[in-house]
Amino acid sequence: MLPALVFLVVVTQLPFVGTLLISFTRWNALEPDERRFGTLENYTTALTDPQLRDAIVTTVLLTATVVLVSLVLGLGLALLMDQKFLGRGIVRTLLITPFLVVPVAAALLWKHALYNASYGLVNGTLTALWRLFGSDDPPQTDWLSTNPLAAVELSLVWQWTPFMMLILLAGLQSRATDAVEAARVDGASSWQVFRYLTFPHLRRYLELAALLGSIYVVQNFDAVFTLTSGGLGSANLPYSVYDTFYQAHDYGLASAQGVLVVICSLLIATFALRTVSSLFKEEASR
Repeated sequence: MLPALVFLVVVTQLPFVGTLLISFTRWNALEPDERRFGTLENYTTALTDPQLRDAIVTTVLLTATVVLVSLVLGLGLALLMDQKFLGRGIVRTLLITPFLVVPVAAALLWKHALYNASYGLVNGTLTALWRLFGSDDPPQTDWLSTNPLAAVELSLVWQWTPFMMLILLAGLQSRATDAVEAARVDGASSWQVFRYLTFPHLRRYLELAALLGSIYVVQNFDAVFTLTSGGLGSANLPYSVYDTFYQAHDYGLASAQGVLVVICSLLIATFALRTVSSLFKEEASR
């Protein structure tokens, strides 16, 4: 494992050490003569900046909404895919497809094919429904301007629901079937089987799916950048780092913000690793 470990350190850890050092440096490309090292000014600015606080709130809202909605939809789809019916393999493949689409391509698809005010599918569907009921055509709403954060959340829910479904489906297929059969013989309804057998068994898988989804959604940049460019209150932490680095050219502050994002991700990843470890222990004890 030594070659892989060396490669991992060179590719990931050395750049992070460099970022950490720069985060303690006052380094703005617009003020080259003011560069100096050994200050906590960047972290003080990052933690007191109102725009960054707004980005943190947006990140929390975006992550919580996407993860919770994706979990609920993924659970429903997993329960359906756990049943036997004709064409289940084809349906399962189609449901997984959104997760396989490149994030930037998925964002572009939603931006132009669905949200576009002139020819998007959303406005086209609403217009067809209005005409069906004999009403005048509705106004062509620009969804990315009127509901930017909700538009980003909806596109991410579409992309992450298959991920949740796969994890929960694996959990459903790992449960003991004899307990379910015994409960049905005893007269338990489908709701009782789900409440007292299926849901407790899926608890660890729900935690794992939520934690892994949170790790990825917290770091999401593609959807925000492509759909809204961080405008109208939709800028999250990764976009704020990008904006500070490439627009304000403040490399020290951007590095400090990046370190804070990494710390948040590590906290979530710690809980995810503990959940995975507990799952392995449960499987080993069976």
